[in-house]
Amino acid sequence: MALVAASVLALDQLTKFIVVRQLQFEVGQKIIIDGFFKFVYWGNTGAAWSFFRGHNDLLALVAVAALLALYFSRHHFDSHTLGGQISLGLVFGGIAGNLIDRFRFDHVVDFLRFYMNRRGGSEIGFPAFNVADSAICTGVGLMFLLSWRNEAKVPASETAAKEGA
Repeated sequence: MALVAASVLALDQLTKFIVVRQLQFEVGQKIIIDGFFKFVYWGNTGAAWSFFRGHNDLLALVAVAALLALYFSRHHFDSHTLGGQISLGLVFGGIAGNLIDRFRFDHVVDFLRFYMNRRGGSEIGFPAFNVADSAICTGVGLMFLLSWRNEAKVPASETAAKEGA
């Protein structure tokens, strides 16, 4: 779990370091596939999709609380299996990566942007994100899959006994 978290954190911070050094804040971009994908340097003081924009300090506290809650309740997340360790490592590393940004830059560095060009030159697309965001989403998705798989393995008699209690 720690190895996965450290790997995610290192990759996240390395990619953000490169973006911060190579692109101008809020205006810099490098088009990779025109009309589909580009690197940007956007700051997000909010949460996913910029919800709660401008609440960086509060969201930093929420991230610290989430890390502590996950750490102390990790035994509830199938953390003794390889899949559970990987999923928790992804989430821990992702939360830590974005938390470092909140303290270091007063915003989270987002730089991966998928989009389409519209008539008239405007864009429509998915909000910019980063390696940490990807790790968090992948880790949570993996937790759901593992939970669903484990639930499917429980014999019907055990399920009935639990529901009757």
